[in-house]
Amino acid sequence: MSLNVREENNYKYIDEGEGEVIMLLHGLFGALSNWESVLSFFSKQYRVVIPLMPIYELPIKKADLESLTEFIEGFVAWKQLKDITLIGNSLGGHIALLYTLANQSNVKRLILTGSSGLFESGMGGSYPKRGSYEYIKERVEYTFYSPKTATPELVQEVFEITSSIPKCLSIVSIAKSAQRHNMANQITQIYVPTLLIWGLNDTITPPSVAYEFNRLIPNSELHFIDKCCHAPMMEHPEQFNAILHQFLQDTAELAV
Repeated sequence: MSLNVREENNYKYIDEGEGEVIMLLHGLFGALSNWESVLSFFSKQYRVVIPLMPIYELPIKKADLESLTEFIEGFVAWKQLKDITLIGNSLGGHIALLYTLANQSNVKRLILTGSSGLFESGMGGSYPKRGSYEYIKERVEYTFYSPKTATPELVQEVFEITSSIPKCLSIVSIAKSAQRHNMANQITQIYVPTLLIWGLNDTITPPSVAYEFNRLIPNSELHFIDKCCHAPMMEHPEQFNAILHQFLQDTAELAV
């Protein structure tokens, strides 16, 4: 499917379907297209909203999790989104956690997949190696169980991002902010129904991280997908969507 990306009020976003709101948050090297299979499946029954986070546009002094959370709060207020089912992958999960804690009355469900917030292994160094296509290709492939998932288009996209010095500085600043912001002491306060969908072979936020999220978030359930790494919605979209669909049905009465 071709993505219908809108651009209004300094926001780039997708807004498809009608009904209860599902908002999707991408990761540090993520893009709106990461959620294509989720959008295609759930927009038939729900309103699916995907904002593009300004990871590379923030002033370097404001390239941190707080600014990204404020951006999402501003976007939600502008779109007047209520009773949100919030889904975050990797860094997007971290932002989803921060948003939920600050706005718990507006979040009906929380779904985390490969989320940072407790521990994550970075790109393989404090600064992404610029100018080496093979290095970037190797690091992108490392994100997936099957290297084939790292399409040439995806590798090229990340290569172009890391070829920009200002973008690299933003990436490093946000990554450091995420590493500093361990949420173990805060997430025990999350009371909304929470679903954890994790790759059993995740090398960036390993299964032990998923178990720890499950232990610390009171009303949470954990599902693993085998032969899957850091982005289950991209590697195994059918399994991801099936688990999510069942969770949405199981918690439907809570989300009225």
